[in-house]
Amino acid sequence: MRNDTKTTNIVSGEKNIVNITYVSNFMNHHQLPFSEEMLSLPSIQYNFVSLTPVPQERLDMGYEDMNHRYSFVLCAYDSTEKMQKAKKIIDGADIAIFGSCPDEMILQRAKQGKICCKFSERYFKNGTVIHNFFSAMKHLKPFEKLPLYFGCSSAYTAADLNRYTKFVNRTFKWGYFPETKIHDINSVIAEKTSVISNKYGSCYIVILWVGRFIEWKHPEAAIQLAAALKAKGYAFKLQMIGNGKMEAQLKKMIKQMQVTDCTEMLGSMPPNKVREYMEAADIFLFTSDYNEGWGAVLNESMNSGCAVVASHAIGSVPFMVEDGKNGLVYKSGQQQQLERQVCRLMDNTLLRQTLGMNAYQSIISLWNARVAANRFVELAKALQCGENTLDLFKDGPCSKAGILKDGWYHNNEN
Repeated sequence: MRNDTKTTNIVSGEKNIVNITYVSNFMNHHQLPFSEEMLSLPSIQYNFVSLTPVPQERLDMGYEDMNHRYSFVLCAYDSTEKMQKAKKIIDGADIAIFGSCPDEMILQRAKQGKICCKFSERYFKNGTVIHNFFSAMKHLKPFEKLPLYFGCSSAYTAADLNRYTKFVNRTFKWGYFPETKIHDINSVIAEKTSVISNKYGSCYIVILWVGRFIEWKHPEAAIQLAAALKAKGYAFKLQMIGNGKMEAQLKKMIKQMQVTDCTEMLGSMPPNKVREYMEAADIFLFTSDYNEGWGAVLNESMNSGCAVVASHAIGSVPFMVEDGKNGLVYKSGQQQQLERQVCRLMDNTLLRQTLGMNAYQSIISLWNARVAANRFVELAKALQCGENTLDLFKDGPCSKAGILKDGWYHNNEN
């Protein structure tokens, strides 16, 4: 570990305080744990600048308006005076973190030679080669020679950044860090079966799917899975939490595939209620394609001791899931492979429980806000001191985010 006495050029004032400011659209339950951990660290001055109100769509889904609840959040959109104050805070920070914000705001600081860090999902989720090229020229090219580093909130971000532009050795693993709950994991996993038994009167495996009912999240894959499992004689309940434009289509599928007796559509609900369902579920399905930037439900379901079966194309999966150790992975769009992976868990209680326990350990030991905050401060100090940042951490948050050589799951990195 580096000697902290080598951080004299990144402190603000005489009290040796490191000034870190996070700029993004609005505070939410995914960013709050990281922010609270940053505030708890000694010798850290931390601010969060919110640029926009919480969208009504999010509020309708049960999200809390956190912008005005916390004193460390500056709502720059409230007034001209607050926007001017926000600009001064950003300009004066030792390290500025940027999430969703205009490029001009980052450029204004980076052109002064001040270190910036962009927390970003992948850039090219879809679109033509020409579209992506011009997008890279507009949004990435101006930063190539400026002190902008990337916290990659997707395993595919580094590849996107180096497709048409060059940000070699400036990409680090990052993600979303929702609340980490500390459980007696043995009890949680043991209680899953008893909850199932009490609710349905016999031993069922509960399979959970959570998300918006939209095309690229592929909720239809869960219903097709239910039909296949029913045909094979498995005892299970598929629970689906969410809503969206595909809802009517999905309800029709459930009837047509004759899985109404083993499929429940539970609607949308607040995040804390979703967690309760995760804690009671045996298997968690994550079926999105490459349009899923990160996917914080993976963190939450792993933290809940679920045995996860996830698509390789999801941004969080190559970072967090080791196939066969703390979850199972299938190639996106390969329905039969999805079914095989789920059947492995249906047939093997020990495997199901072992993966759930290992998933929980992955969250509480590595992929959580506490580790992320402490590591980010170490990374920030190394960047300011001009030290080697690529070997600070072997894996997890703030370790090197290499370029995946192919589109499949295996972590073949440069």
